[in-house]
Amino acid sequence: MDVDRQNAETTPPYSKRITKQKVHVIACGAIAREILAVARINGLDHIDLHCLPAIYHSYPQKIAPALEQAIADARARGFEKIFVGYADCGTGGDIDRICAREGIERLSGPHCYSFFTGNEAFAGRDDDITSFFLTDFLARQFEAFVIVPLGLDRYPELRDMYFGNYRKVVYLSQEEDPALQAKAKEAAAYLGLDYEYRFTGYGDLARELLTV
Repeated sequence: MDVDRQNAETTPPYSKRITKQKVHVIACGAIAREILAVARINGLDHIDLHCLPAIYHSYPQKIAPALEQAIADARARGFEKIFVGYADCGTGGDIDRICAREGIERLSGPHCYSFFTGNEAFAGRDDDITSFFLTDFLARQFEAFVIVPLGLDRYPELRDMYFGNYRKVVYLSQEEDPALQAKAKEAAAYLGLDYEYRFTGYGDLARELLTV
């Protein structure tokens, strides 16, 4: 089964949009692929996507200042409707304060692991406090977004300091890709953790993009 059909079949049906007003979506580069896929599957050609650097996923203190500038730039370009393609993402409420001030909305939930799972389902699990999560993006970019930012390539002895309290790597996959599953298993082995696989599809990301 191809990926578009697979996700379409696991995404609940939604009503067709009545308006096609352009919406400028300012999103995390780590979910660009998924946003484009949802837009393609559902014919959301009104979405104008602009992504901030994906590496901010590892440095959340950089998100809010960059987001403020991106919103100002979008306003200057004449966009009336803007949507923020971030959850809170470790900003401690900074994104919510920006959204409240600017009168715009963001993706619901605390982070991408939650909205890919489905925020309600994620909140209902009580066994994930000792889990380290990967998405498709992080499985692809494990070295660049986990190993290097944490300095494990230079100081491998830090591994147990960072991950000693974790029990497992949970791979939340948006596409059922055996190559990515292999990469995620390698990541779990590198961290010395158990491995668990969960196919999520696009979760609440699809639902929310269909309402913007």
